[in-house]
Amino acid sequence: MKVKFLTLVGSIAVAFPAFAHEIARGPHGGRVADGGAYHVELVAKDSTVEVFLTGAGDKAVPATGFKGTAILVVNGKPQRIVLEASGDAKLTGKADVTLPAQPKGAIQLTAPDGKTASAKF
Repeated sequence: MKVKFLTLVGSIAVAFPAFAHEIARGPHGGRVADGGAYHVELVAKDSTVEVFLTGAGDKAVPATGFKGTAILVVNGKPQRIVLEASGDAKLTGKADVTLPAQPKGAIQLTAPDGKTASAKF
């Protein structure tokens, strides 16, 4: 009986680090999701969308040259928001409606090299 219990506990302990990589909040207060080679942080305030990218080692990725679209569901309807680089650090866009603090949807990105990535929220 003890062997089965220890085996179960050991299995859970080994699997736990796989879940530890999920990041609840990013450095800018937004939710973070995996988007291909990037971690994508989504911050929604009023009608503004800000997207921050991090790469390997959680280092910031310059947004220069990136293009994107946020497709967020607001009041049951999809809102398409064009995202453009704003300075080096983020992509931003404006919605026609006020956004909830934690909208559901997806961010579609095109990197400067033409590769695409998407993150679901």
